[in-house]
Amino acid sequence: MSMNSEKLNLILFGPPAAGKGTQAKQLVADHDLVQLSTGDMLRAAVKSGSDLGERVKMIMERGDLVSDEIVIALIEDQIERNPDAAGFIFDGFPRTVPQAEALDATLTSRGMAIDSVIRLKVDDAALMERIRVRFAEQGRKDDNPESFAIRLGNYNKQTAPLLPYYVAQGKLVEVDGMQSIESVSTQVRTVLETIKATKVPRKKGFFARLFGG
Repeated sequence: MSMNSEKLNLILFGPPAAGKGTQAKQLVADHDLVQLSTGDMLRAAVKSGSDLGERVKMIMERGDLVSDEIVIALIEDQIERNPDAAGFIFDGFPRTVPQAEALDATLTSRGMAIDSVIRLKVDDAALMERIRVRFAEQGRKDDNPESFAIRLGNYNKQTAPLLPYYVAQGKLVEVDGMQSIESVSTQVRTVLETIKATKVPRKKGFFARLFGG
């Protein structure tokens, strides 16, 4: 398959412990998509020993943030490496409006676009209670309620400005992430089936009307 508008490209938004990873794995398995996780791409670049990987390694060793330019370069590299993929899932990127604009630009240059932005909407208080119970039962360090609250707050601050950006494009779909894994998967599957059935220019707000947003 050539790199064109037939590819199915998704962005998954969801806070820690919302089940985003589970849904991404299901999408990869069911639809032959490639998941592009910022963290995974950075680690893979360093491990590869490429020129870009060496740049990333030096930046990370200094404790600095990797620039948007480098992350976009990593995304472009992965797109080029997976020409036969049915599409891509962007996980952990974009986090800011400038990053979203850069991602749109790099996809447009390849005759591609983001088809849908799927947000797993959760109740923060219920999510915190879930973490408190899990921490009490399992004692996992990454489930520490205090640390998790900070991560959740950072996620909400980062994604808030992005929501109107994608609403304006008519691409944001909100799925109830507090339901069962099976129910969430069914909602996500409906989104994808609708995209595949309407792989033609869509009117702005199509998904919002479909899901009553």
